This record gives sequence, structure tokens and C-alpha cells, in this order.
Amino acid sequence: MKNVQETIKLSGFNNLTKILSFNFYDFCIAMNEKQKQDYINYIHTKYCAANISEIARNVCKIIEANILSETVQDYEPVGASTMTLMSDIKGGGNWEMGAQGQAAVKMHLDKSHITTHTYPDASDPEGICTFRLDLDVATCGEIIPLRALNYMFEAFECDVVYIDYVVRGYTRLENGQKIYNDHYFNSIQDYIKKETLDKYQYRQDINMAHDNIWQTKLMVKPMGPENYLLDPNDKNHPEIDHKMELLNKEMREVFHLN
Repeated sequence: MKNVQETIKLSGFNNLTKILSFNFYDFCIAMNEKQKQDYINYIHTKYCAANISEIARNVCKIIEANILSETVQDYEPVGASTMTLMSDIKGGGNWEMGAQGQAAVKMHLDKSHITTHTYPDASDPEGICTFRLDLDVATCGEIIPLRALNYMFEAFECDVVYIDYVVRGYTRLENGQKIYNDHYFNSIQDYIKKETLDKYQYRQDINMAHDNIWQTKLMVKPMGPENYLLDPNDKNHPEIDHKMELLNKEMREVFHLN
């Protein structure tokens, strides 16, 4: 017997889409081949598909979205992907003009999703291991995915971060007027706590509001080797200064400082 899923009825016209891409890198120093494998095992456990799917569920709660369905996939030897289909918690309908001529939503229509992909890398012969996770939130309607940014910083270990935000499409009001963005702000960093931003030494910000494009790049302030070692005793290793130089070089390259 087939499972019949309730059909979501679409009404009105709205193709206004907001896309948030949260990409972060985590770094680690492995002093030998065993530690490389230990790091991969750690990543495979901490960021398995089930765990990052739970993070996606929490994002849905923060941005007030209903989960429609979920797909999870772990890969061998490493890596994971998830997809969460969601809709606005308030349902579908029409738009109207609010105070001061800004677009306000009475009821609206959504087709939204969250996808995540992980990319662990322990192939560097010098033992500088990296882990990248991409989390993309694509929404329609009243949902503003930027509201979940502080949670993302709490959920992940972010040494280097890229955040991109793009708004595309439009909503046509009953009088024929098109709305190309329903919320107004200066910078992605407006949505990030000051104490979080203060952890980063490099903070690049691109704001092209007239094109509905924003980007923020962050690179963490220098920290001691104990923050990147699997075995704290390795901080006294004779090669640790060299390894830290390589790690900093890797971070700068990822951040595109070199």
C-alpha cells in the first residue's frame, strides 16, 4: 500500500527567494598517520548525517518553518549530506503594502529547503587537516534565514567562515507592484552577536544592497597550538612551531589572504 502525502495547495503569486549559504572550515594538526585517522573518525562521528540533520531541525525552529520531509546520507570512507524540505509555519496566501510603503505579509506561500554537505580532508602530507561544511538555506515567503546565524556559530567550530546571502525573484502585489526584497538591513554582520564577531581577526564585508547581494568572511584570531592538537601533550613537540606556521598559511589561503 502506497503512502499518500497530503498535497500542498499553491495560491497567489510569489517567487521571492532568499538564499543563505553558511560555509565554515575547521582545522586540526595531526602529528602522525594514526592521528589523521583519529581526526577523520572524530569528524565522521560529530558531523554524521544524523547529527547535522538535527542541526537543520533546530534551524527550522529558529526561522519558524515546518519540516515536510528529511533525507540523510553518510558516505564511505568520509562525508555526509542531508536535505530538509520545509514550509513557512503560517501557511500560504497574499501580500499587501505595510507602513511606510514596505512590503508586509498577511499570508504566503513557501517552497523551501535546507541542504548540508561535509568535506573532511586529512590528505595533507604535513598533517594539516581541514573540515568544511556547507549549509544552504533557500526559502520563500516571510522566512528570514539570517535569524539562524548565531545558532550556526554555536553549533559548529568555525575557524574560517564564508556567509553569502542573496535575494532573488519578486512578489507581485494586488495593485501590480513588484517587491524585490521584504526586509531591509545593511550587513550580514547585523545579525551576528558582537561577542562572536570579536573572536575573528579578519572581517571582510561586502554589501551590494542595490543588487540584493551580501557576503561576510571571517578568520579566527590567533590561538595556541592546544586548540588544534588531538593530543595536548604534542604542544611541546619539536616541530610544533613549524606545524603552526603551516596551519596559519592554510587558513590564510582558504581565506584568500595570500
